[in-house]
Amino acid sequence: MKLTDNVLRSFRVAKVFRENSDKINCFDFSSNGETIISSSDDDSLVLYDCQEGKPKRTLYSKKYGVDLIRYTHAANTVVYSSNKIDDTIRYLSLHDNKYIRYFPGHNKRVTSLSMSPVDDTFISGSLDKTIRLWDLRSPNCQGLMHLQGKPVCSFDPEGLIFAAGINSEMVKLYDLRSFDKGPFATFKLQYDRTCEWTGLKFSNDGKLILLSTNGGALRVLDAFKGAIIHSFGGYNNNKCVALEASFTPDSQFVMIGSEDGKIHVWNAESGMKVALLDGKHTGPITCLQFNPKFMTFASACSNMAFWLPTIDD
Repeated sequence: MKLTDNVLRSFRVAKVFRENSDKINCFDFSSNGETIISSSDDDSLVLYDCQEGKPKRTLYSKKYGVDLIRYTHAANTVVYSSNKIDDTIRYLSLHDNKYIRYFPGHNKRVTSLSMSPVDDTFISGSLDKTIRLWDLRSPNCQGLMHLQGKPVCSFDPEGLIFAAGINSEMVKLYDLRSFDKGPFATFKLQYDRTCEWTGLKFSNDGKLILLSTNGGALRVLDAFKGAIIHSFGGYNNNKCVALEASFTPDSQFVMIGSEDGKIHVWNAESGMKVALLDGKHTGPITCLQFNPKFMTFASACSNMAFWLPTIDD
């Protein structure tokens, strides 16, 4: 089944889960699309089965809190940032609920965490104005970059380069093998005083970069030239919430939630808005991602919603 405008418009909430007492700050699909794991401000990690459409188990990180949760390539393991006590990144085995390793180094809140799509490398960006490069097999930082401002960062889909959005005004591209030589490309964007960049993602085809903000606008850039292709707005975000925006897996559409519980979808090529979906969320939709393998997506406030299309196009 192919994702089209009509199929997107037909999506409806199939299930709502109320496992959390506070907002869900992040979630991540497994690469096979079979499970999803969420982190919440109530210090819990909830694992869901996407095929059966039900929560499987709940774990807690009461002491350190949990944010920016990411699956690693090993089955049943995740990395996540702490939002209490310290700013250490933690590597957890879900199987026996034991920490495998800690990654200390940042001394302010971690705001970005991106797992390499090809190996055990991951990068983290922090309010301490650094990006750190890590390997899951070692607690020691493998690389450190001091920046001129607060970063958001992400690997490209091939794991060869990573992008850093710095100070909400420039995007720098680095070659992973020689990042210490500095960026091989820098794109300067017009600074927007009304909002800060809160997320950076590549499309799966590697051609586009999506910058999400805590304001009322998203930007889509050409990943090679740095030109702004589209600015998307028209969704509610008056309280300056960091709303997650995502590409669909086919790189054809961009979607974002809003503080009034609605989801806005645009065509990434034409820039046309193709759908406005009502998730009936009770709070701002802070998390939104499409399943990498199946025709479903998830959205979250303090509740988690699974969506399915209602037509076969």
